Amino acid sequence: MGTNVGQENEGRPRRLRERLALPLPVRVKCRETRDHEWAEVTRLIDVTPFGARFVLMHATEYGRLLHLSLPLPRPLRCFDHAEDQYRVWALVRFAKTLEVKNQASRFELGVAFIGKHPPSSYLADPATRYEVLAPGAMGLWQLREMTQQPRPRYVSSAEKRPETRVNIPLEVTIEVQDANGKTEASEVTVTENISRRGAAVFTSLKVERGRFVRVTSHLHNISLIAVVRGRRAGANGIPRLHLEFIDRQFPLDGLE
Repeated sequence: MGTNVGQENEGRPRRLRERLALPLPVRVKCRETRDHEWAEVTRLIDVTPFGARFVLMHATEYGRLLHLSLPLPRPLRCFDHAEDQYRVWALVRFAKTLEVKNQASRFELGVAFIGKHPPSSYLADPATRYEVLAPGAMGLWQLREMTQQPRPRYVSSAEKRPETRVNIPLEVTIEVQDANGKTEASEVTVTENISRRGAAVFTSLKVERGRFVRVTSHLHNISLIAVVRGRRAGANGIPRLHLEFIDRQFPLDGLE
């Protein structure tokens, strides 16, 4: 796992930092926008008092907030020791796609527990992304709004070449999923431009900033998960979705 959730603070006692393999059921709720949220029940892979790891069918991204409900043993809790369910907000600190042949993609997440309540900025805009600032009360993590775009996991830290954006009408299919992970709307359209990390796509879909969509190119035999960073109308009045690919790069070979 790329991010060892709950172990950034070396001052914590080792027994509290060690991850315990407890396959407890956990209900995960994510509000992608003010008008769209989903919930999924899964099981933990491991847990500490300060974070956990699990796999979801729904896509999310680094820096998003999730709400968890789980029967965490009381010695591992930082609050609500008398409650049957431990309800805690968590920050996604690690995310990767798990590809299984002939099955839908799943997503392994590592999260850091931040406390009983989300920041006020999240209540105003659930698509706000955060990063950890420092341990706070009870050892849970304090947050600040993300100050810069995180570097995608698929980009090498040594990569120096500038981003290439190709202005071509590449045919793609955009799929929007409902709260149950089923396709609720889809559209065959073309890109205005595309790069390895994202694209601007002409659309008639009314998809808000913060939603996750699937982008498929049959020509390249590839399907990617993208997050909507914006929706705007161009000078010609045609709306565009501005998408960022979050699970892999788009292969530009032959297009550049």
